[in-house]
Amino acid sequence: MFSYVKQNRMNFVALQNRDGYFVVPNEESIVSSVANTPWSLANGFYEISTNEPGANSWPITGTTFIIMNKVQDKPDNARVVLQFFYWAFKNGFKDAQNLDYVLMPESVSRIIFAS
Repeated sequence: MFSYVKQNRMNFVALQNRDGYFVVPNEESIVSSVANTPWSLANGFYEISTNEPGANSWPITGTTFIIMNKVQDKPDNARVVLQFFYWAFKNGFKDAQNLDYVLMPESVSRIIFAS
C-alpha cells in the first residue's frame, strides 16, 4: 500500500517521468510505478519504485518495507506478526482505501506471496 496526498488537499505539480511523459501523483500513476518496478530482479525486495518506466508512472513513488529476521528468538511472536501481515494483504484493503492508501498491484502481491 502506498500513501498519497488526496485527503489533505495539498498542492502538487505534474512531473516529467523517465519515459518523458508529464504525470500527476494519483492512484493510477503510483500503481503504474509500483507495477513497473523490476521486483523479480530485486533479491529481497530492495527496490523503492523511484523513476520506474511507464508512460503513466509517477517518478517519485516510494515503498515501505517490513524487515524481519529469518531466524527469530521468539518464533511464536514472529508467527503472529506474519499472520497480521497476511490478514492485511487479504482483508485490509477497504481500511487502507479509507485512509487514502493506494493498494499494491495484484502482480506485486503475487510475487510477495510466491517468495
